[in-house]
This record gives sequence, C-alpha cells and structure tokens, in this order.
Amino acid sequence: MPKSDRVLVVRLSAMGDVAMTVHAVAALRRAYPDVAITMLTRRAWVPFFRDVERVDFLTLEGPNGEKGVARVFRLAAEAAASGVTHVADLHDVLRTKLLRMLLRLRGCRVAKIDKEKALKERATRPTDKDLTPLRHSVERYADVLGTIGYPIELPKVMRHQRVLPAPFGERTEGRWIGLAPFSKQEGKTYPSPQREQLVEMAAAEFDRVFIFSGGGAEREFAGTMESRHPNVTAVFGRIRLDEEVDLMANLDAMVSMDSSAMHMASLVGTPTVSVWGATHPATGFYGWGGSSENQVQLDLPCRPCSVYGERECALGDYRCMRIDPTLIIKRLKAITE
Repeated sequence: MPKSDRVLVVRLSAMGDVAMTVHAVAALRRAYPDVAITMLTRRAWVPFFRDVERVDFLTLEGPNGEKGVARVFRLAAEAAASGVTHVADLHDVLRTKLLRMLLRLRGCRVAKIDKEKALKERATRPTDKDLTPLRHSVERYADVLGTIGYPIELPKVMRHQRVLPAPFGERTEGRWIGLAPFSKQEGKTYPSPQREQLVEMAAAEFDRVFIFSGGGAEREFAGTMESRHPNVTAVFGRIRLDEEVDLMANLDAMVSMDSSAMHMASLVGTPTVSVWGATHPATGFYGWGGSSENQVQLDLPCRPCSVYGERECALGDYRCMRIDPTLIIKRLKAITE
C-alpha cells in the first residue's frame, strides 16, 4: 500500500467495544508499519491505545463538548484535511453512517461492520434458541479492515508487563485477583447476596483482592468490603482508567461480568473468569483470547434473553445471575494454582 494512505478507524462506544478495537488497530499497525492510522473515538477511551505506536486521534467531543450532527461535519472536514483515504467504520450508527457518507463523497474508500443482527436475534428469541457461536467482534473488526484493502492477522493475546500503580505499593508474593462484579445492566450484574459471598470467599482464599467498580452504590459496596477485609482494596477513584489496566496486568486473574472490565483485562492478557447472565458468549462479545473453560453461566431455557443485557427480565428475578460464587472461586483457583 502507498505510504500516503491514512486509515481512519471509527468506534465511538461503548467502553468495552472500544477496548476490543485495540486488538485490531494494533494488528493493523504491525502489518502495515508505513501506513498512517487515525482513531476516532471518545476522548475518555484514548488511553486504551497507549501501547499502539504512531496512532493519531480524533475525538467525538468537540472543544466545547459538542457531539451532534454539526460535529460530525467538522470531523469529516478534519479527517479529510489530515489526508484520510480509507475509513473502517466499526460501529455503524447514525453518526458514523453520516461520517462515512461525507468521506465517501470526498473520495475515501469506506467499509462498515456487519453486525449480523439476525443471527444474534436467533440466540435471544424466546424459544428454539440457536447458540451456534458467532464470529467474535474483534474478527468482525478485522473483516472491515480487510474490505478496505488492509487484511490483518490477529495474534494470540499475550501477558503484558506494566508498572503497578503507585497507590498500591509494590507487587509482593502471593496470589492477586481482581473482581469486577458490576455492569450498567442489571441482567449482567452479580447480585447481592452472592456478591458479598464472593468477596468473602476471595478474601479468604487469595492474598490480595481488588474490587473494580463505578461510583455511587458500586463505590459504596467496594468501600464496605474494604473495611471488612484487610486484604481487599477498592479501586475506584484512586487511579485513572489507564492505570486500572496497569493494575490488571499485575493480577494473577480477574473476575468480570459481561462488561468493559473483561475487555480491559484482555488488553494485557490477564486470565479472566467471565460471568454470564442475560447475555451469552456465543454472540461474540467474550474477552478476546479468553478460554471457554473460564466462562461461568447457568443453563436456563430463558437465557440468553438479550444480546447486550438491556432488556428487563421477563420473569422479574434475574435468576440467570444467581450463580453460586463457589463456581467462580473454583475457576479462579484453577487459574492461579
């Protein structure tokens, strides 16, 4: 490919999906070291790409925080001015459709992700569910790059070395694990009292336990667990997002729901026990490079009921998330012993 080519890779959200994009962008950089790469995403997610060399960024948010249609027109102008020649739309939503059209009119070669919504809906229909594993999202990202003329080979996920964030001292002997029991959706959040039981069992089994969470009630839970157990540390508010990934790199294993933490851990190759409720790994959103042996889920006729976990439970009790914490601890021990 000519050195004058510049590839614009577009993924605006959500956090876990943007984290998965890193695998494809890193492979693109390795395969085509002379091609310029620009990543368009939200400003908050830029740190995910820290380990990928020579990537420029455009951010959805303008100087005053604007993200509307006018901003898309400005982004198209900025992209064209920077010399973008190829566009890989890994999102395919209204804003990226408009951006694609504007850049196609400027002569760019464009392609979009095939989400295969119909196949995903087969997995979540009320009866006769088809759980044939679909292509992983990262593989779909690679497909888009291939369509615009940049085929890539996705490598195996490897463990990364990163410096432990200063607030947590130095890495000592023993088994360190992380727990990320939350999600924005109730159907993907590990419920109480199982959540408390998991922390208690982990604190008794492992040398250090780090709880990853958001703010509000999640932060309050993590703080309560920290006050109860001397070897439990609440992470939120103490370090930046990129430092959370650094911390994960220093752990022996992670536990995550179907959430961004699972994909953040995959960036540094940390083995992860993934816990699935309303959603299912067969739809292609499990942590890239993760082992199917570490997927913990219940075999219920009602699940999965959603691709993304946003639907309310038809039975009203989210029984799919009532997973015995012993099963999770068992997988953690298998990874770390």
